[in-house]
Amino acid sequence: MSALPSLSSAANRRPIRDLPDELISQIAAGEVVERPASVVRELLDNALDAGARQITVRLSAGGVRLISVEDDGAGLPRDELPLALRRHATSKIASLGDLETVGTMGFRGEALAAINAIAELSLLSRFEGADSAFALDGRTGELQPVARATGTTVEVRELFFATPARRKFLKTDATELAHCIEAVRRHALARPDVSFAVWHEGRLVEQWRAAGERDRRLADALGDDFVAQSVAVDHDSGPVRVSGRAGIPDAARARGDQQFFYVNGRFVRDKVLAHAVRSAYEDVLHGQRQPVYALYLQIDPARVDVNVHPTKIEVRFRDGREVHQAVRHAIENALAAPRAGDAATTPPAPFFKPREPASMPAWTQPSMHFAAERGLGDAAAMWPVDRRETPVAPAQITPATTGTVTHAQASGDALATPASHATDKADAWPLGRALAQLQGIYILAENSQGMVIVDMHAAHERIVYERLKTQLDGAAIGSQPLLIPATFAATPQEVATAEACAAVLPSLGLEITPFSPRTLAVRAVPSTLADGDPVELARSVLAELANHDASTVVQRAQNELLSTMACHGAVRANRKLTIDEMNALLRQMEATERSDQCNHGRPTWRQVSLRELDALFMRGR
Repeated sequence: MSALPSLSSAANRRPIRDLPDELISQIAAGEVVERPASVVRELLDNALDAGARQITVRLSAGGVRLISVEDDGAGLPRDELPLALRRHATSKIASLGDLETVGTMGFRGEALAAINAIAELSLLSRFEGADSAFALDGRTGELQPVARATGTTVEVRELFFATPARRKFLKTDATELAHCIEAVRRHALARPDVSFAVWHEGRLVEQWRAAGERDRRLADALGDDFVAQSVAVDHDSGPVRVSGRAGIPDAARARGDQQFFYVNGRFVRDKVLAHAVRSAYEDVLHGQRQPVYALYLQIDPARVDVNVHPTKIEVRFRDGREVHQAVRHAIENALAAPRAGDAATTPPAPFFKPREPASMPAWTQPSMHFAAERGLGDAAAMWPVDRRETPVAPAQITPATTGTVTHAQASGDALATPASHATDKADAWPLGRALAQLQGIYILAENSQGMVIVDMHAAHERIVYERLKTQLDGAAIGSQPLLIPATFAATPQEVATAEACAAVLPSLGLEITPFSPRTLAVRAVPSTLADGDPVELARSVLAELANHDASTVVQRAQNELLSTMACHGAVRANRKLTIDEMNALLRQMEATERSDQCNHGRPTWRQVSLRELDALFMRGR
């Protein structure tokens, strides 16, 4: 194989020169058009900017042979049709000020020119109020009158015919078709007021009719289960408004294929937004499960730069911290209210507004370190005092006097105590009334829908955790000095971060100071992590602080510590509880935020409906 020619020697050096227009256009097309779905996306942007209310996409061979996008928008005047195919010719911006406050989907004026450079393009349009329509041949520039209602049709044939090497990188027709449909779906989720239809080889493959409300479009495009297994999000924090739906933890998936985020109506993939969402879910998701969501962020166009990526899928916020906090709080607030009481497969909207948990015992207040020393082993200390909001004054947890639940307890005789007078109102309690304990692990309860099964340790763990978070919010993590500081060779970024965040590190239980211009010394670590590797911990924390808001890192570290404390403080498996103690746990679950999952993201309860029980015993057959 011959070696590539060297461009460094004077003999082989090429002079600097202007590139021919055709090559410039093909280079630009390579940035804008990656595959047929890229063309579909750009043409849909133009249709929506033209005010279309009905858009039809027709494809052949997955979009390689034909892409046709028809709309009923305002159309283009005859004399502007040739201009539409010129590079950087557009009606959407005219000055730098316009570019800094872009309010349209498209704005660069390069999409049609780029597509025309690598495919056979024709543009047919009738301007609103014009006597007739005109068709423009992208190759010859010829204009001809044609018949058409108001609107525009763009046909793109033989994609990449002028660049055969690019065409070799395309996947199968089925794969390219799937990408095209996904491009239409993303636009459909942003605009429920517009009808979309996708045809392939003359067959209708997807259709979303105009919907009166966003939830209807979400159900049509993502399935009824998406809406049923999600909660409404509506959060306004001044310059930033976040709305949409966030999936409950049980709806999380192995892949992030149902994650849709829109900024001012534009589908984006942004690291700030993705991290904010993940942070909001980290208390309730198990392992590497991916949340599902469709979220819509509205912000002043002057506060976001959409001109940072060739395909406009990335954005840059003027104040990323402001946006991060708004998104995180929006999702956290939506997920906070418990949803206990309905079938786990189709949870209802929250039945409780978030409220402050009952005050904690005084011994937990001085410091987290003191609480850790106590071990939180006294489960009774975490149990509630009587509350006016609950229909029953819950009993304090104390060790059961018998090793098993007696027949009298299971039959309800024990509920004749003052703490259980309201059993006739059990139907009003989402988690119902306790019946028995199973194998020292699960609580069996009865509600209006059937049977509820509760993992008592997981449920109590969440209750303890939420109370600790409320009580110890803002407290510093206990720190332990190292007898011999651990030094390590640090990168310039690590040194800069340590200096910039010197005031934040103590709240994480860390003391990291400069030892030399290129060396850092770890002098103290969190008490609970004293046996770990201080250098590895320091590097990890500094990396987090360099990439994310300091307050977010501090809160995450505190929550991880409190989660460990709560796990040790919760009532353990194989501990026998009385009926009153079980009912007290159920009532607290109903009043505790995020009580559907434990601190590790596992479910705390499951509903078995009467219909499911009837099916098990073939009743009614």
